[in-house]
Parts: sequence; C-alpha cells; structure tokens
Amino acid sequence: MTWLRTLLIMAIARPLAKLMTGADVTGREHLPVTGPAIVAANHNSHVDTLLLLSIFPARTVSKVRPAAAADYFLKDPVIGWFSRNIIGIVPVARRAAGTGEDVLAPAREALARGEIVVVFPEGTRGDASDEMARLKNGVARLAEAFPQAPVIPVWIQGAGRVLPKGEVVPVPMTCAVLVGTPIHWGGGRTAFMEGLRTAMLALKAEAPPLRWS
Repeated sequence: MTWLRTLLIMAIARPLAKLMTGADVTGREHLPVTGPAIVAANHNSHVDTLLLLSIFPARTVSKVRPAAAADYFLKDPVIGWFSRNIIGIVPVARRAAGTGEDVLAPAREALARGEIVVVFPEGTRGDASDEMARLKNGVARLAEAFPQAPVIPVWIQGAGRVLPKGEVVPVPMTCAVLVGTPIHWGGGRTAFMEGLRTAMLALKAEAPPLRWS
C-alpha cells in the first residue's frame, strides 16, 4: 500500500496542487527527510494538506502523516479508507478531548515509528483571511514526548482563498508555502508555543502577495 500511496501523491496530488495553486515554495531545504519529525502549519483549507504532501520528495512522502480530525475523515467507510491509506492520516478524536483519552496516541505512535507528522496547531480550519487563531498545545505535548524530533514551522499563504471552508469548487490562485528553520523542545510548553507562534508569524511576514495562478 505504501507504493500505491507514493504513486498517487506524486502522479496526481503534486500535479493537481501545482495546477490549482502554483505552489511557490521557500525554504524547502528545511523539510525533514527522516523522522521522527513534526511539521506545524497554519490551516485555512483542505488544500493545505494537499500542498504539504506535494512538496516532499518522492523518497520521503510515504513517511509523511498528516494529523486529521477522526470525526470528519473517518465518518464514511470509503472516505475513511482513502484518508488512512492514501492521504495517510493519523486520526485525532477531537470529540474525546477532556474525556481522559489520549487523543494524540496515533500521532505518538507514528513518531515512534520514525515518521513525519504534520499538525495544524490551530485545531481547525480558519477563514480565507490568513489570520492565525490561537494555537493549541498538542504540538508541545508531542515535542515534549519526542524532544529529539525537530519541529518545522510552516506558513501557507492563500489556500483559504483557493478552497475556503464550506466550499467544494477550488478557485485557481497562486499560494506560497514558506518553510522555516527547525525549532526544538527546550522545556516548558508555554515558552515552546510562544516560540512556535513567533516563528510562524515571521514566515507570514515574508509571504509574497497573492496573485491568480
């Protein structure tokens, strides 16, 4: 199944992302090629996951596992199979938060296997304004559990306008993906989250103007 996932991402997802968004990428050299590693990005559209999967090299893409809401991506058997086996999600049970269940267990298991976990610390998609919401500290909990794993901040500019939340038809517009230098767990969730937010906003400040693709 790994070979099929890699084939579909490289043959379909990458050209589709290029067609819809132009996919200008800055800082690609900072992307991890082995795990465990964590990629932390802002989140305004389902296009975000497509973009992130498309910018990794072929030899690495099979190790990339986007964290995604179980209640959304596993609610239908067909979508669930596709989400697990082709997109390669690690499911996060958002509705179990506060129940004592370790909702990050699948992400921890993926990191323990040496995979690259993509997280969206805002927790849900925002609007098309590219304003970043308050970050949830799940990413800090993962970094604390795997202090050797680099955390790579990413800013995605414009995906919320290509496919806004609630829409199903994409609008071609060039997006930018800015990949920052890795940060590492240094002890203390508050300080870590402040550092991550600062790094992501610094990338946002460097993003080029949006244009039609």
